[in-house]
Order: sequence, then structure tokens, then C-alpha cells
Amino acid sequence: MTTPTSPAPDPSATGRRLRLATVWLAGCSGCHMSFLDLDEFLFELAEKADVVFSPVGSDIKVYPENVDIALVEGAVANVDNLELALKVRERTGLVVSFGDCAVTANVPGLRNLLDGGQGSARAVLERGYLELADASGQLPSAPGIVPELLPKVLPLHEVIPVDLYLPGCPPSAERIRVAITPLLAGERPALDGPDLLRFG
Repeated sequence: MTTPTSPAPDPSATGRRLRLATVWLAGCSGCHMSFLDLDEFLFELAEKADVVFSPVGSDIKVYPENVDIALVEGAVANVDNLELALKVRERTGLVVSFGDCAVTANVPGLRNLLDGGQGSARAVLERGYLELADASGQLPSAPGIVPELLPKVLPLHEVIPVDLYLPGCPPSAERIRVAITPLLAGERPALDGPDLLRFG
């Protein structure tokens, strides 16, 4: 499930350490928890790459320039997700669709079923904030604070070109390691067979 949009970054060609980012869009953070399950491999990763953006242990708010590899978890569900996805593609050499939500929209995409094919987020907002609320229910409105929902939840590849797909809900730490190790050496991983491509 790879596409040839970007070659694997070659650390020897750049003369610098690889710059790695992990990104969290609309998802449960399970992929990031699995990433942390890499345990000792995280030390090997730290010897070869700098993590320049991540929701895990980082307070960096702005996605940086010149990122070599980005693991993007989650579907694209709101305007903030969309804006970040576009920045990731613009500023990153190789983008990995990280986990089933990024690959297929998965659980966040279930929202799409509530609109009856209308392409509107209004149905889910009314259900969650009016129909199921007590007498004080109201639709959320805080521009600049609460991001506006997109009409439909989209998998990452429907918003930006993706270079590599890493399915799983979440992908296991071993599957993540098998994908990352060749990338650190400037090679494309061979992700094939049921152990590496199984969804769920």
C-alpha cells in the first residue's frame, strides 16, 4: 500500500539528522500510545532522528518547516485538522497515513452516517447538543476556540497526497518499527502481507 509520491528521505544525502513529526488529528491517540510502546527502540530512534513535532511530550504549537517524515494519526474532521494536514504536506518530505482513522476515516467517519447523505455536520451537532441534552441544550459556537466541523469526515488521502499507508487500530509497535526502520536508512519499507497490512 505504498505510492511513489515521495522517495524515502536519505539521511546521508542531507548531511543532517532526520526530522520526524507525529501528528494527531481526529482520533483516539491509540496510534501514539502504540508508538510509545516501541520502548527501547525509541532510544535507537532518538540516535538517528529529532522529533520536531508531536503531541507526546512536546509543547510545540506550530508545525515546523523541513520535516523529513510525518506519521499522521486520525481522520480530517474539522477546519483545524484540515489546516494542519495541509501544512504537514507542504512542509514534509514523506507523509505516512498512520492507523485506520487516517487510512479510512474509521470511527470518526461514523459521523458521516448521521447526515443521511446530506454532507452536513448539522445532524450530528443537533443530536449531540440538542436532542440528547437537558433543557439547556445549545449548539457550540466559539469561533477561534471550537473548530468548525467539516461537512464530512475524510481519510487523510482525500485531503493531501499520502506516501505510505500504515493501517491498524492501532498499528502494533512492531508494525510501526518495521515501517520506521527502513525510513531511517533512506529506504522504503516493504509493507506487505497480512501481519503488516491488516486493518483493525
